[in-house]
Amino acid sequence: MLDKGGNDMGKYRGTIRVVGTGLMVALVAAGAGACSSDKKDDKKSDAAPATAAASKGPEAFAATGYRGLKPGVTKDAAMAGGALEAAPVSLLDGCTDFAYKGGPAPDKVRMDAEAATEAKFKDLNGKADAAAAKTPAPVPTVPPNASAADSAAIAAQAAGSAGQSAADAKLMADAAQSSVDLLLAREARNKAFQTTGRVSFAASGLRELVAPADAKTAEGIGVGSTADAVQAAYGSKGLVKDKLGNFTLPVEGQQGWNYEFTVTDAKVTGLSLANRTIKCTA
Repeated sequence: MLDKGGNDMGKYRGTIRVVGTGLMVALVAAGAGACSSDKKDDKKSDAAPATAAASKGPEAFAATGYRGLKPGVTKDAAMAGGALEAAPVSLLDGCTDFAYKGGPAPDKVRMDAEAATEAKFKDLNGKADAAAAKTPAPVPTVPPNASAADSAAIAAQAAGSAGQSAADAKLMADAAQSSVDLLLAREARNKAFQTTGRVSFAASGLRELVAPADAKTAEGIGVGSTADAVQAAYGSKGLVKDKLGNFTLPVEGQQGWNYEFTVTDAKVTGLSLANRTIKCTA
């Protein structure tokens, strides 16, 4: 078939058909590429939050807040925050201690032993203080012209004074031993939470945060750090070393609060944030 100009229309139809087919293929390919690009972008968008979360890292053990706990927080507010287990794990010294969420359950045997040790300490030391406050009775002497009966009475009095002195001496020794037993009970409590950490409250609020073994300060100091590393990180910030080799670092802006680094064999074995001026009981 010829057009008005005498050209063969069949030839052009074949050309148009080929061009149209090529254009359709190109459009389909472009659409597929766009979909593929959208999917890649979607994957990137989905992956971004996970990457950001992974780069955040563990929470630093800091006075400004650790697991929602910081100086000044009350026990009720801390419990409401959900960072702690509900049941106390120690009542030693009149404070109430809790484990972090997921920490050890209360150990009734240890807690009963703590209560008995503390009760004995209070009883014996109360009696020892009362005995020490008494004015010692004068030691009687037998006058040269005393009768046999008077001499016997004075001797009995002297024996009674000596016996009382011996009883008082034993009381003092028992009271001293009860103090040692109480220290050992504290050490046993501390050892029980050396890995998981614990939180201690006085009547007025938070008194001590004991860090879990894997926690570190913002400067990277924690259990396992060397004493030299502690010195390097905080030596110019008011770090104090005691005669046992432990370190104390005042918390800036928090009166009475200190970081405490327990050191054994030149390595940190314990990390806590505490205010020792806060008394467990009023």
